[in-house]
Amino acid sequence: MLWISRIALEITLMTETAERIRQKMEDKGVMNSATLAFLRAYRLIASGSKGEVSEEEITPAQSVADYDSLKAVAEFDADLLARTVVIKLNGGLGTSMGLEKVKSLLEVRPGVAFLDLMARQILSLRASTSGDVRFLLMNSNASSDDTQDYLRKSVPALGDPADLELLQNWAPKLVQETLEPVSHPANPDLEWCPPGHADVYPTLEGSGWLDRLLADGVKYAFISNSDNLGAVLDPTLLSYFAHGEAPFLMEVTRRTEADKKGGHLATRKEDDRLLLREVAQCPDSDLEAFQDINRHQFFNTNNIWVNLEKLKEVMAETGGVLELPVIRNGKTVDPRDSSTTPVYQLEQAMGSAIECFVGSAAVNVPRSRFAPVKGTSDLFALRSDAYEVGDDGRVQLVASRGGKPPVVKFSPEYKLVDALEGLGQPSLTEADELSVSGLVTFAEGVVIKGKVSVINASGETKVVSPGIYQDQTVIL
Repeated sequence: MLWISRIALEITLMTETAERIRQKMEDKGVMNSATLAFLRAYRLIASGSKGEVSEEEITPAQSVADYDSLKAVAEFDADLLARTVVIKLNGGLGTSMGLEKVKSLLEVRPGVAFLDLMARQILSLRASTSGDVRFLLMNSNASSDDTQDYLRKSVPALGDPADLELLQNWAPKLVQETLEPVSHPANPDLEWCPPGHADVYPTLEGSGWLDRLLADGVKYAFISNSDNLGAVLDPTLLSYFAHGEAPFLMEVTRRTEADKKGGHLATRKEDDRLLLREVAQCPDSDLEAFQDINRHQFFNTNNIWVNLEKLKEVMAETGGVLELPVIRNGKTVDPRDSSTTPVYQLEQAMGSAIECFVGSAAVNVPRSRFAPVKGTSDLFALRSDAYEVGDDGRVQLVASRGGKPPVVKFSPEYKLVDALEGLGQPSLTEADELSVSGLVTFAEGVVIKGKVSVINASGETKVVSPGIYQDQTVIL
């Protein structure tokens, strides 16, 4: 009977810890829907679940439609637009690039930020179709004020910024040894972390926006990251989703060697449902198969289409919480101090909701719909003449590139955005790859063609003279 007592004790401790977590989140002002979602994630971890998905449980993704095979729709249907909301995930700061502000305020062109282009896209659609497409930004506490101030001053036509906001929740960090919510009196803010992109679902529910949108006749949501300017509302995809039966549609694209460590789409053998498997969910013994891009060919672009009526139904059936897999990230409570308490951050991916809906689907889209700016090399390419910016806010590769973006690689000197200011901007219209190592400045009139490497090992800034550089290594 001793084993029964031990189990009873573990259940009691789990319940007591869950109550402390609930109280901490309530005191923080976290909405109830997000608290319930986190408590479910905690119980999964506390029960010993690693959230792993083995190769034996899955097969490569089945029945992925191809964008080129869809019935092409050239123009938007105003009635469908009026039943659609565009949601941009806008909680991230550009700290990895040395910014202390929201990443969407980075300039793509002089005086034109990511946020300007998103606003242009929505306003252009409204003007050209008379369709009242809705627009929401899911901000974090760190991004809310800057975003609202910018919209109020720069894009007043979009509407009151306060009426365009979903505010992301907080999640408590848990002590690795005990799974108790961590205490860090030296800086209590560090006791909390973002809950991951999947927070969009409990936030829609808990904020009242889900019911509000449904009451206004809005049925379809297109959700994507604000730093992905390739993720524009597309008439063909909107029509395909609206006229199909899938409650949830994920845009995927083909994996390359550069993507092999990222998550992939698969089909679960048990019920034939699509699922998203991240590397943190892959057993070590299956890592080789995980990275096999010929076996698992598709990755999630984080461009997601959701039928809001179905979302409401599924959440109601599961107690207001989507039953998502949980990713457990080990860190220290102060990420800059390895001597502080080891903690877990529990995160859930927005795309993992694909397994929560019967009949979910995926569509293989052109790579151009996945163009996130994760670092300065991405931003440098986006600012070049390889891309063009339309009056309607769309950013796309120039036609001559055939949908293939230039690859830019920088040495560590260019990790921060400020380092780009003195770099200059060569022509990349015909570039395949540009590698820059060391301190350089591109003079006006530099044209890069094919694959070019520029190397300066001197430690002093040197100038790349005007001219055409093609398939060569330039030593300065």
